[in-house]
Order: sequence, then structure tokens, then C-alpha cells
Amino acid sequence: MNSSEVRRRFLSFFEKRGHAIIPSAPLVPENDPTVLFNTAGMQPLVPYLMGRPHPQGDKLANVQKCLRTTDIDDVGDATHATFFEMLGNWSLGSYFKEDAIKWSYELLTSKEEGFGLDPARLYVTVFAGDHNAPRDDEAAEVWEAVGLPKNRVYFRGADANWWPAVKGADTWTGPTGPCSEMFYDITPEGLGDLSPDEFAAADESQKVVEIWNDVFMEYEKKDGKIVGPLAKKNVDTGAGFERLCAVLQGKDNIYDTDVFTLINVAIANFQRDGALRSDLIKPRRVVADHTRAATMLVADGVTPGNGDQGYVLRRLLRRAVRYADSLGCPTDSLAKIADAVVETYRGVYPNVAAGREKIIATISEEETKFRKTLSLGLLRLEKILARNLDTGETVEREVASAQLVFDLYQSYGFPPEMTYEILSERGIKMLPDIQTRVSALLTEHEEKSRAGADAKFKGGLGDTGEVSVRYHTATHLLHQALRDVLGEHVQQKGSNITSERLRFDFAHPQKMTDEEKAQVEAIVNEKIAAKLPMNQAVLPKAEAEASGALHFFGEKYPESVSVYFIGNSLETAYSKEFCGGPHVKNTGELGHFKIQKEEAVAAGVRRIKAVLG
Repeated sequence: MNSSEVRRRFLSFFEKRGHAIIPSAPLVPENDPTVLFNTAGMQPLVPYLMGRPHPQGDKLANVQKCLRTTDIDDVGDATHATFFEMLGNWSLGSYFKEDAIKWSYELLTSKEEGFGLDPARLYVTVFAGDHNAPRDDEAAEVWEAVGLPKNRVYFRGADANWWPAVKGADTWTGPTGPCSEMFYDITPEGLGDLSPDEFAAADESQKVVEIWNDVFMEYEKKDGKIVGPLAKKNVDTGAGFERLCAVLQGKDNIYDTDVFTLINVAIANFQRDGALRSDLIKPRRVVADHTRAATMLVADGVTPGNGDQGYVLRRLLRRAVRYADSLGCPTDSLAKIADAVVETYRGVYPNVAAGREKIIATISEEETKFRKTLSLGLLRLEKILARNLDTGETVEREVASAQLVFDLYQSYGFPPEMTYEILSERGIKMLPDIQTRVSALLTEHEEKSRAGADAKFKGGLGDTGEVSVRYHTATHLLHQALRDVLGEHVQQKGSNITSERLRFDFAHPQKMTDEEKAQVEAIVNEKIAAKLPMNQAVLPKAEAEASGALHFFGEKYPESVSVYFIGNSLETAYSKEFCGGPHVKNTGELGHFKIQKEEAVAAGVRRIKAVLG
């Protein structure tokens, strides 16, 4: 079953069962400025999972674009990728465990409407219970009722069967609850019945692959602690699209599915030699994944930079260049591989095909810049070598040498392996303890980067506290004020909110003058002083677009959308945008607006940092 048929069958199955089909949200959250990317299928729907009515009703389904880098070191194995798609269906206070499980089983095993998987290869896990919630016997009983043998249902702890997992539970804020995961046996011979320990081993060795997850959102957490039941019980179910394709196409990894066919062909055309060498499997897969992710990011408006979304894009492209070099791919091959990504998603996400020229140009330019940076690193290394640095002379010199290797990596993106190779060519042997120190420095760097990323992602939910809500509303005023002063070419490119300030990225070709910044401040404060009401209207998409409400141009939207506008009516409103909220009731609640800084973050993109007093 090819990937197009997988998408079609999934959406058709749930549409026939009363679900409204909604489009994918962009990778960069439109209404959640506290996170970098949509990292899960449910993330764009958090306000509705918390109780807000959705314009399309209480049963929804879609295919959502996602991106995460927390598992970047695992990319290249059988199942991990930075960009991926999630098939998801949701109940917002409608059906619960019985229908969710029944439909999951039916979709996976039905040959007429579903995917026709063999029930004898299916295994399921449910929540074992702990101090937060009891054992989920109800879910286990439903699984038995639909036909799964009792010995194929395994009880597991919160680290596996509570969403989100324990990994982020100490800071999680938002809906939470037990989940039930479905696994499929992908071995040629079939594993048959497994004891709990045998199943755990099969999961660890990827002989069984997780293909579906039903999350039963019954509780609300704040700062990692359950504060009570949700007003409505919700269901968030989903499957990793690429993993499901691998199972349905009889592949033991996602990179051999038709999702990657054109991309793999492009890489093979550029790879110098050794196409079948086992040690080059991971480099090929990393190039495929990172180029695909970069293409989708650029299509959604991200540009390479030194912070937040731009930094992630830059990191992905630089890693892709390094791995492409290990394959012997020529300079500028990434842009041509990206063209294969565009062709792959041409009929799936229209903005990818529409943005082809920008995608190719951005990736090509970033590769060129990185190669210049590598050249600078090589010059620095050559200067040090010219001073006859003896790496093994003293302990102090050894430490300095380890720091040198790390500095070349951190400042210039210079791979440690390349440094070792150059030193070896010069007759300088890197002692094992020096390489150990380099590894320690790299590990420390990765841990700090990962900790920073975890703080940014906040487990995948936006902050709906009082301060963040005020800043969120202020970004609407700022956006419109910038358009008033600078022109209608101004368009939001990203935002981030903390308890101390708002940060707003926007399209503009040059630095703002002091007079322009003062004008923007004055307009925003004038609208705050006017105590204008913040209103919401749910409108047909065409009517919302005709109203002039700002939105992510080129993106798909459902047939009904939420528009927040500042003013007494939509026709006379000062600001109006497609948005899911939440917002203050009146601009008078915002306080005094002050721009702290205006700076460049990428070519044609400026950034404002501002506070509310």
C-alpha cells in the first residue's frame, strides 16, 4: 500500500464515522508563541482539548506535519526522523475509550476500509496504574471485547503508558492521561505469543514497532502535578505515518518506503561510490532526513539563523553537509536533493511546490556559507599547526588541544573527525585521553543544547497564564502597528513569549529607524489607552479571508475558522487575525508597551523585543 493510499484510507475511514477533516497546521505554531515547532499531532489542538469549542465540531481527523530534534542522534536508525507526519483523530468530549479502541483496531485490521494488518501480529499495552491514577482495566477489557487475546495486552508504567511520559512530567502543564499503544510484529517468521519480558525485549530490538497510540485525556496538570479532571474527557489518537508505511510496505525501516524513494534516488545519483556499503547507511539516511526537514521548514517560512527555529534549520543543514561530504556528494548537491523532496510532497502540501525556488535558493546559500565557515576553521587550525603545537607534551597542552578540537567544532562547525584526520596527516597523534576529553566536552554541549530545547518546547503546550495572554494580545497590536508604519509587506515570521517580554519576528528588508520605532510604540499605546474590546468570530474561511484578517498565506485552513479582532466590529476593527486565542477581554488590561530592541535575525527578517509595564 503506497503512502498516498495510506493517507486516503485513514482520512476516509474517520470521515465516514463523523469526523471533520482539518488541514495540517504549519510546523511553526501560529497561535502558540511559547514553543518552536509543532512536535505532536495534538499540539495545534491544545486549546480545544482544554475545553474551547472547535469551529469544525467535536470529532476531528487530519495528517499533521511535525518536527523535533530531541532524538537527533537516533536519526538514521529504523524509525527515527526529525520531520515526520502524524495521522490523528480526536474526540473533544464526544466518544471515549470504547469507540477509540474499537475504531483503532478496525482501521488497522480491516481489509475493506482499513490497512488489513494481521491481528495475530498485534500487541497492545495499557496503563498499569500508580499514585496518580488507577490501573486501566477498562481499556484492557475493551481490547479483549474487540477480539485481542488477553495475553497480548501488557500493563506498563507511566514511563510508557502515560501521556506525556515521565520524561517531561515534572514541568508539564495541560491535558494528560493514560494511553494504550499498539505494536506490530515485523519479523519474517512471526514471534507469536510473548511473555511481558519477551515483549519488552522485542520492543527494545525493534522486532515489534509501535504503530498507534490512543491517549485518554482525563486530567489536567499544572507544573507537573495533576490538579483535577478535565471538564470534558477527550481522546487523542494517532500513528506515525512513516512507521505505518514501513509496516504496510513490508520494510524494516522508514527510509526504504516510497516516502523516501525520490529522495534516495537523488542521493544515489550524487554519491561518489560505495552505495551499498553498510557503514554509509546512516550518512545516507541522515542526508535524506535532514534535507527533507529543511525543505519543509523553509516552505513554512523559516530561514537559517542563530536562534530558535532558524538555528534548528541551520543545524540540520550543516549536519546534512557533513554527512553528504562523507558520501562524496559534490558541492551544492543538497539543493538538488531538496528538489526531490519538493516533488515528493507536491500533491500533499501546496506551499512546498509553491515555494520551490525559495527552498532551493535558501538551502544552496546556506551550504555555501557553511563551506566558507569550514574554510575559516581550517585556516585557524593551519595557523596553530604552524606554531608546532605538540599535543602530547604536557597535561596542560593536552587539555588545551581537547579544547581546540571542541572550539573548532563549536565556532566553525568543524567535525572532530576532520580535525583528527588533518592532525594525523601532519604526523600528530591525538592521544586517547585527549579524544576522551573532546567527547566529554561534546556531550556537555549536547546536554546543554537539549536542555535548552526542552525548555523551549515545554512539552508541546503553550502557556495560557495571565502574563502570556497579555503578551499574546500585544503581538496582535504590534503586528498591525508595524504594517501601519512600515507597509503591508510586514508579515509575522515567528514569535516567542516569556514572563518578562515578547519577541516578534517579521518580514522587513532593513533596520527600523528610531522614528519608526517611536511611531509603532505610540500606536500600540494609543490602542491600549482606548480600551478596545477583544472579540472572536467563527466564520466560513472565504468570509474570514474577505474580511482582511491576517493569516499564514499559502497554508490550508478548515472551512470554518476563528478570527480574533480588536475593536467593536469586524468591519471597523483595528486588528484582525486568524487565531485560536486566548486573549484579554480589553486592551486596557495590557499596560504600557515599550520596545526594548530591534535587530536582524536573518536576511529580510527583523526582530522586536518588547515589554509591558
